[in-house]
Amino acid sequence: MSSPVRRRVSGVFVATALAVALGGCSAPTERATTGTGAAADELSGTLTVYAAASLVSVFDELAGIFEERHPAVDVLPISYDGSSILATQIVEGASVDLFASADERSMAIVADAGLLAGGTELFASNTLRIAVPTGNPAGVTGLADLARPDVSTVVCVPAVPCGAASAKLLDRAGVSVTPVSEEQNVAAVLGKVRSGEADAGLVYATDVAIAARDVEGIVPVGASDVVNHYPLAVLANARNPAAARAFARLVLGDAGQKTLTSFGFGAP
Repeated sequence: MSSPVRRRVSGVFVATALAVALGGCSAPTERATTGTGAAADELSGTLTVYAAASLVSVFDELAGIFEERHPAVDVLPISYDGSSILATQIVEGASVDLFASADERSMAIVADAGLLAGGTELFASNTLRIAVPTGNPAGVTGLADLARPDVSTVVCVPAVPCGAASAKLLDRAGVSVTPVSEEQNVAAVLGKVRSGEADAGLVYATDVAIAARDVEGIVPVGASDVVNHYPLAVLANARNPAAARAFARLVLGDAGQKTLTSFGFGAP
């Protein structure tokens, strides 16, 4: 990647309608105008983004690109966590400009509360992998092995997107797993596998790609049938809606999509 990556973690984070919310643009452009008619390079102030934990690396990269393009805008350290947790925080009053969720269900929590400035737009997709420490010491080969009593398995809590997807995948496979722990987000699951605290964990394909030096990924049977689609939206109470729309355009545009692909995300 040509732009510098800055670590920005602060926590463990109807297409037509959104086009209106993004300033009436028919397609994302690099130097589109904002809804107020100001040129993109005239944006200023701070930008608050809440994003799913699985987006840490790619959104840190995109934040760096955004600030290079708009030097008068300060992207505050992005809040990453389980999407449903972030959605609850927004409903409870958190001041947020842009929300990027790892599933449509969590975004619906915010939409149903009437807190979106417009519609939502899908920008990426992801599927599950079984992550094991390098060398795969427990000899895990598929979902059935996660039910073995000698295999310590970690998953996300069912309330967050990675947990809901894991439960769906296991249920379809007819596998019952008793995890040694249920984590609040996928980053925590990956962390326990990377450190060797667990023999296996269900995470996203992008997590395995990012942690390739420390973990190995196994594609479970049925993974392609359990796909998480990622939506984003500008919040109705956004303090800097112009910058939020511009960031959304970056994510949806060519540069954003190429960056997402480079981190292993699939097409929306």
